[in-house]
Amino acid sequence: MSRRHGLGHRIDSMLYDPDGVGDGVGVGPHPHPWPDGPQYDPELLANGDTRNVVDRYRYWRNEAIVADLDRRRHPFYVAVENWRHDLNIGSVVRTANAFLAAEVQIVGKRRWNRRGAMVTDRYQHLRYHPTVGDLVAWAESESLPIIGIDILPGSLPIERVELPERCVLAFGQEGPGLSAEMRAAVEMICSITQFGSTRSINAAVAAGIAMHRWICQHAVLPEEPPKRRIS
Repeated sequence: MSRRHGLGHRIDSMLYDPDGVGDGVGVGPHPHPWPDGPQYDPELLANGDTRNVVDRYRYWRNEAIVADLDRRRHPFYVAVENWRHDLNIGSVVRTANAFLAAEVQIVGKRRWNRRGAMVTDRYQHLRYHPTVGDLVAWAESESLPIIGIDILPGSLPIERVELPERCVLAFGQEGPGLSAEMRAAVEMICSITQFGSTRSINAAVAAGIAMHRWICQHAVLPEEPPKRRIS
């Protein structure tokens, strides 16, 4: 069976899937003549491309995608504490890629569950810090204020805060939230206003809301928003 993609190429059930995502979304082999340019990957042109990338980057080499993203990255960073192998980090990385964050800072254990990232970690810069102190030292060297995101007494509603254009948005783990050391290190703590009965929302969801808040305040939005598939 086959179906049509927005690029107009045939999509088959047996496509070359270098990312191993296997979600059935992509484009088949590119018809001849092939496009010319160093950004294109001959193997993808020949076999099709089912990677988790927007249509603009179909058939591009991974390194070419990263180089193009680097020219447009936003000046905010995301830090997430990882003391207990948090399963949310993959989703945070994927969202940081979607909003074109400069880097994701992982504080604590280097090992994390990459499944939720949907291979976006190939295109998103990551930096590891063994301790909160290491993160703080790095942020100070870059003149970056750290903004904590958590529901704590005295926190400021993020809906009413003007986030710095250059900053680190820091998130704790699911359950405990920001560690005591991270709370002491941040310049301020913002909370996401809730209206239901639950005490908190998922850490990855909170990270996405905070990043989007930064986007609404500082990003240059396209005149016509591109179409995106929700998955």
